[in-house]
Amino acid sequence: MKKAEIGLIGLAVMGENLVMNMESKGFSVAVYNRSIDKVESFVNGRGKGKAITGCKSLAELVNILERPRKIMLMIRAGEAVDQMLEQLVPLLEVGDIVIDGGNSYFKDTVRREQELKAKGLFYIGTGVSGGEDGALNGPCLMPGGSREAWNAVEPVFTAVSAKVDGDTPCCAWIGESGAGHFVKMVHNGIEYGDMQLICEAYQLMRDGLGLDNEEIYEIFARWNETELDSYLMEISRDIVNFRNEQGEVVLEKILDVAGQKGTGKWTIEASLEESVPLTLISEAVFARCLAAMKQERVRAAKAYEKEYGRISEKKEEFDMLAEKDSYIDSAYRQLQIISQDEQMRMEYEAREKAMRDYNEMMYEADMRGEERGEKRATLRINKLIALLSQDKRYADLARSAADPVFQKQLMNEYGIK
Repeated sequence: MKKAEIGLIGLAVMGENLVMNMESKGFSVAVYNRSIDKVESFVNGRGKGKAITGCKSLAELVNILERPRKIMLMIRAGEAVDQMLEQLVPLLEVGDIVIDGGNSYFKDTVRREQELKAKGLFYIGTGVSGGEDGALNGPCLMPGGSREAWNAVEPVFTAVSAKVDGDTPCCAWIGESGAGHFVKMVHNGIEYGDMQLICEAYQLMRDGLGLDNEEIYEIFARWNETELDSYLMEISRDIVNFRNEQGEVVLEKILDVAGQKGTGKWTIEASLEESVPLTLISEAVFARCLAAMKQERVRAAKAYEKEYGRISEKKEEFDMLAEKDSYIDSAYRQLQIISQDEQMRMEYEAREKAMRDYNEMMYEADMRGEERGEKRATLRINKLIALLSQDKRYADLARSAADPVFQKQLMNEYGIK
């Protein structure tokens, strides 16, 4: 049987779509999922007739892959990744490559990369951005970790990634260790900020200007035709006035409780460690924390009357405010600039810290090397002293060899440090 070029573990929607993307670019893919029924339904459904091989065990997946094996994990971040690695790593051979495409915490990626490196394996923590549609039609990929493995995975990554200006892939090697997942973490933190900006713009227009959802839809649609164009703005435009079969605005029926997966919190924690003020992203995360406090907010709403002062009651003033250069529009633009500045500052400080840590690590390695060299030389001198001491004729030489000053001069003479 012909060997598959790459393997993928985890057939949720993101995993399935990424497999379909890889296969459409000419790569043969072997797949495995903890639930075997999921494997069978995929290869006999969307994957039928394609260069996709379903595997019923990790051993079968490993055996069907060409060397060096490239296996991508598309599973839930956290303990599930460690549990999978415990089962997978013993089946692999020196030089094989494991790719983590989930939203793993970058410090976990640092640890895993070191653990696999000690076993002769390569580990690439890869940020995958673009959601389900991106996975199928072209995601933004942020790989980092074992640099030696990049040449082996680059053809696949650049082929399946989104393209800018026609043929420039949205994929580049980010850096060593946990760099890929670090950048993805900050990327997600920025999205937290952008979503909060959209929410607050919506609230200002609804409660401050008294606009209805249809009017806000028109403003979002107009913004989406400017440099504010983005995926988040596009879906916000579509959601804000989406109606059910009864003609009711669905947004008003959705529970006002926002969840979070942790990347925003991790971004704030990293910013505190690097002494970088991420005020906008921090407030966005705290807003989600407040949103999750539903019961407390319900009790507070009963105790305190909600009052909003209107920004303007006059139609002509509203028309001015709602224009492209309105106060809300301008505020939104400027806050996005602040968000981008926070991102760049965060990534700059992280790069600087990485370089400092690397230089410190190399210095310590050099020092350890010097210590090892000096210890070896000292052992040899002590052995020489012991031999000389056995013969009275060499007593003077033995005493000279035992002199610390003489030993240092001897080591300097032969370049021993």
